[in-house]
Amino acid sequence: MTGRIVIVGAGVAGATAARTLRAEGYTGDIVLLGAEPVLPYRRPMVSKEILAGSVEDRRTLLQPSDFWDANNIDLRPGTMADAIDPVSGLVWLADGTAIGYDSLLLAPGACPRTLSLAQGGGSATVRGGFGDMGADGRIHALRGRADAEALRAALEAGGSLLIVGAGLIGCEVAATARGLGAEVTVLDAAAVPVERVAPGVVGEYVRTLHAEHGVAIHTGVRLSHLAQDGEGVVAVAADGSRWDAAVALVAIGSVPDTRLAEAAGLAVSDGIRVDSGYRTSAAGVYAAGDAASRFDAVAGEYRRDEHWNSAQAQGAGAARSMLGLPPVPGEVPWGWSLQYGRNIQFAGTIQSSDELVVRGRVEEGDATVLAVREGVATGVVSIARPAEFRAARDLIGRAALVDRVVCADESRPLAALLELSGQS
Repeated sequence: MTGRIVIVGAGVAGATAARTLRAEGYTGDIVLLGAEPVLPYRRPMVSKEILAGSVEDRRTLLQPSDFWDANNIDLRPGTMADAIDPVSGLVWLADGTAIGYDSLLLAPGACPRTLSLAQGGGSATVRGGFGDMGADGRIHALRGRADAEALRAALEAGGSLLIVGAGLIGCEVAATARGLGAEVTVLDAAAVPVERVAPGVVGEYVRTLHAEHGVAIHTGVRLSHLAQDGEGVVAVAADGSRWDAAVALVAIGSVPDTRLAEAAGLAVSDGIRVDSGYRTSAAGVYAAGDAASRFDAVAGEYRRDEHWNSAQAQGAGAARSMLGLPPVPGEVPWGWSLQYGRNIQFAGTIQSSDELVVRGRVEEGDATVLAVREGVATGVVSIARPAEFRAARDLIGRAALVDRVVCADESRPLAALLELSGQS
């Protein structure tokens, strides 16, 4: 196939799409636009190895530096797309130039969620962006490499860190910052840490794990004020509780970057809406990754996944769709978090009403927690049990009916559940 495919976004979704296009035999032009002035890299390292400064740059890259030229991919780091015109098939760049396309993939990712406070004059506004932070320079957001480097420099200058948000990013940064010698305090409005991806029993384990390393996680906190105060920052809760630190990080989740899609009139609702083939509402325009809201035929609704592995799979899937190739069977969305050397893996979905089956001892950091909904395995969180996690993902992917007694029996492998359900 010939022509030109333009990809907006050089994160894992966009970069994987470019690589897949070549691997599947596409011979036309590929233009890969990256907002950051660096080669495509592994974004999960931002809150860990890159923030810690413990890894060589080359080891953070998605592909070796010579890969893009060797595969005739026109990679343009530091190039912002300013607008798209699906009618004329053009992408307008920030410098005013335009690039024509036959197919367009939007993979701009997501931006850090803004902290909006109802009270407190002078409260900080945290803007999403690469290296962009509060006007005073002491209230940080974390999206890319530049953000991590700025935060590390602030921590190395000495002082303490206040993190607003006890999700995965907040907890990972807390662990990394402790490794850099910083005093760390974490605040969150939820009842337990990592509430979005793990049940309460795992959230309490995470709280204890951090406490053992000198990090206090305060939950149920409703902030009314966060601002620069003298030579540091101060946070005040609605009940009058107060915390001070040298710098702060706001890590309260992300929002899909739909700016280009909205301006072009594409269907948008918590992401750029796409069908099962990653096609948007505009002909010739596709979307993948954190910014895409894909229709889930099983659930009967649009869903957005924000995990590294999902973005990678979507990039490959969108590339195949653009080439008219049959889709590859989807896998269960999954991710992982590394905190103080503990590997916490999660997959599927877990609801508060699900029954939980525990293998091992969560409080000792050696367990698998399986969520069961109407007899079917729907989600899992494993701590330091990678092999068991893979078996659980298989159960979830097959929508297997599970015997909870057998599941809880550690003398029986999880694979036995597939045999019992007749789906092996």
